[in-house]
Amino acid sequence: MTKNIYSVGQVNTYIKNLFSQDFLLHQISVKGEVSNCKYHSSGHIYFTIKDEKGAMSAIMFAGNRRGLAFPMKEGDKVVVTGSIEVYERDGKYQIYAKEITRDGMGDLYLRFEALKRELEEMGMFAQEYKQPIPKYARTVGVVTAPTGAAVQDIRNIATRRNPYVQLILYPALVQGEGAAASIVNGIRALEQMNVDVIIVGRGGGSIEDLWAFNEEIVARAIFDCSIPIISAVGHETDWTIADFVSDLRAPTPSAAAELAVFDHELVIRQLATAKERLDRKMEDKLIRSRERANFMQTRIRYLNPVNQLNERRQRLMGWEEKLEEVMRWQLREKRHKLQLLAGRLEGCSPVKKLSGGYAYVQTSQKKPLLHASMVSPQDELTIYLTDGSLTAMVTEVKENEPGTRT
Repeated sequence: MTKNIYSVGQVNTYIKNLFSQDFLLHQISVKGEVSNCKYHSSGHIYFTIKDEKGAMSAIMFAGNRRGLAFPMKEGDKVVVTGSIEVYERDGKYQIYAKEITRDGMGDLYLRFEALKRELEEMGMFAQEYKQPIPKYARTVGVVTAPTGAAVQDIRNIATRRNPYVQLILYPALVQGEGAAASIVNGIRALEQMNVDVIIVGRGGGSIEDLWAFNEEIVARAIFDCSIPIISAVGHETDWTIADFVSDLRAPTPSAAAELAVFDHELVIRQLATAKERLDRKMEDKLIRSRERANFMQTRIRYLNPVNQLNERRQRLMGWEEKLEEVMRWQLREKRHKLQLLAGRLEGCSPVKKLSGGYAYVQTSQKKPLLHASMVSPQDELTIYLTDGSLTAMVTEVKENEPGTRT
């Protein structure tokens, strides 16, 4: 007979499938005492739940932390609700917690969950209804007990961060009978005083101690308030209905004071830094403006009509000098040419010829006598000499033979 041999992983997978097919294990509540409780930096909580007959590993993932309304610690008697599954790698089963309540607090927890679901369905937790917390609050209203660590922490933090902020305390009951109505009255009174922001809270405690902040009238007063409200109830792990409906949740009253009161010294330093930056920018802008003004001034001087006229006068003077030089050169050239022409003219001058014994003869018609054939005997002639003129009469005309020159 052949034996079936399985790997460890196959066996673990088989057992996991058995667990997954058992619907009782999908949603089960187990009560016991908490031990080996460890809060991991990732937000997960690892612990063991045990009783006198056995122990079981348990884990609550960070995404399910809303199912834990108190700071769980060693020795707490709790009821863990979740699913039991097999972790294949290690071959062990554990309960994956979705809700954890203190043993004996089941009724309060059920009331808490029922009101939480109702208000959430009404949209009172919706982010679009959250009012922004003013960045520079001058008046801060506080609804809490007049004695205790919470109000003292708020005072100390507010004084350290900004001694000029005004704290207005409404001394309210935060625990026991009439606490919810007292908190509501405090919210409404501070709203009438028109403070900038309201802190509603108290120190830590059990679920019964914090129950006033889980009442519907408190939730509705926070939601209806026109002033932004910061809830600061209990410790970081404590969650109440007031935390969900408020505009901002602070893990502790001290943290609420940090969120509500701005750091005066930090703002002074920021303003000083901003002033230095603004001064530098202004100085840079002034330098650039001066440079531009100097440039424009230089340009204006250059484009000034007087400067333009002076420049054109200088240019005209230059042209005038050039013109005079050209004219002098032209005159020299003309004089030289005139001298040449005068020499040539002198060579052809009748006066010079006349002074050499020649004469200029005109006919009676005042025409120059060029040929003998132009006159006849008895014609009058005018003879011009260098020192006067003579009138003569032609007595005889003799012409040369053709081809003969005289």
